[in-house]
Amino acid sequence: MSSARVDYIAPWWTYWLHQFPHVNLRFQPLDHTFNPQDENYQQSLIFLGCVAAAGLGVNLLCLAIYLSCLCCCRKDEEEEESKKSNSCCVTWAAVAAGLICCVAVGVGFYGNSETNDGVYQLTYSLYNANHTLAGVDSLVTGTVGGMQGGLNEHLSRLGEIFAARGDFVQRLQFMQQMSENIMKQLLGLPDWEKAKVDLAAIADQTAYVEYYRWLTYLLILILDLVICLAACLGLAKQSRWLLTTMMVCGVLTLILSWASLGADVATAVGTSDFCVAPDKFLMNQTKDVISSDIVHYYLYCSQTLPNPFQQSLTVFQRSLTTMQIQIQGLLQFAVPLFPTAERDLLSIQHLLNNSEASLHQLTALLDCRGLNKDYLDALIGVCYDGVEGLLYLCLFSLLAACAFSVMLCAIPRAWRQIANRDRDYDDIDDGDPFNPQSRRMMSHRSEQGNMHSFCSYSSSMGSQTSLHPPTQAVTNAPLNQSALFGGNPRYENVPLIGRGSPPPSVRWAPEAKPFS
Repeated sequence: MSSARVDYIAPWWTYWLHQFPHVNLRFQPLDHTFNPQDENYQQSLIFLGCVAAAGLGVNLLCLAIYLSCLCCCRKDEEEEESKKSNSCCVTWAAVAAGLICCVAVGVGFYGNSETNDGVYQLTYSLYNANHTLAGVDSLVTGTVGGMQGGLNEHLSRLGEIFAARGDFVQRLQFMQQMSENIMKQLLGLPDWEKAKVDLAAIADQTAYVEYYRWLTYLLILILDLVICLAACLGLAKQSRWLLTTMMVCGVLTLILSWASLGADVATAVGTSDFCVAPDKFLMNQTKDVISSDIVHYYLYCSQTLPNPFQQSLTVFQRSLTTMQIQIQGLLQFAVPLFPTAERDLLSIQHLLNNSEASLHQLTALLDCRGLNKDYLDALIGVCYDGVEGLLYLCLFSLLAACAFSVMLCAIPRAWRQIANRDRDYDDIDDGDPFNPQSRRMMSHRSEQGNMHSFCSYSSSMGSQTSLHPPTQAVTNAPLNQSALFGGNPRYENVPLIGRGSPPPSVRWAPEAKPFS
């Protein structure tokens, strides 16, 4: 048996997944044999999904404990070193979450593509096998119909024509027996119609499910990438509402990641159970439809195995040859005596030639190499590309859960820093002389006050000069600008031209005249 095994070796990861514990919901260990119709086996796959749900619960519990500690155990935010360390921690957490998310999305795209390729190869092989079985069924139906209809009709008319010749009638009877023998051999072939319908239904349903699975994962990958980029943008812009929205979306995506992980693990384990022993499952499924010898012949296509159709095909070939010999004899000896029989004899000969062509096609389709190739292609697509893609999707789910967990830890701390910054700005005293903004405002007010006092002083000086001219002669230098501007050194060396004030005037005392 082992020497006739097909060239298929299950990959190592299928054996590893096959060793996963199989227990039902009552925690009873089960056999690892692939049996999707069994209720206990279905529960064992559901149990793997429940393990992922337990992982989600632990993850959410850890996040809740972290957030509780962050809210309850407040540190001293007034120290500058503490603020710098917290800001650095948030930055590195955001960078780590972004990198992990990008890696996860890349792994997810690869795994989704690999799984899709494997399922496509499976459906392609199923359609090819269905086409082969449909061709066999069509050839058998056409040959049997031709024998039952056209051949019997021609033999009946020839029997009436050759009624006077007993030797010709015996030949016709012998041909009738050969045709019945051919129909018996053809009807003895397995009923491929039922198998064909099952393969077509499986292929259609698999393609339908795979399309929506691929589309769903594509949307999940895009959603994860958008949420990660939006969260990084919110941290960079320090936007509260964006961070709050991304935190809610992050929780939902975290739940979605764990759910997809459970589904992928259950699917990978179930598929691996099939890939470890696929022939055993197929023989159990087809035992009520096709004999085990035929299934064994196609699964273990080897030169040492006998062809279960060889006897039927040989009888078919010999019967056709015998009938063609009889027709040739009748055309040679009966047509000169019964010219009206030539048409029916030529029709029978044409029918036998078509049956011989159908025999050659049937022999090629029933050969094990065609269906065995489709079988191996399907196994390679499912067990290699398909399961490998599922493993990458499991890795994507784990990395995505890790990335969003880090993000959910960083966002509350960043939100808290933004709130503390806004509170510090609100608590600034405008009258604080050490506040840079306050110093700028006080300097501006001082300049306005000095300018106002200068203008007032200049106006008052002009009025006093016009009303009360000085009696003291001014013989010295002009007035000190420091005294003029109220002792403000800012205006000591500033020229008065263009400032709206007249230049200082100097009055000389008149000379005294003698009284006349």
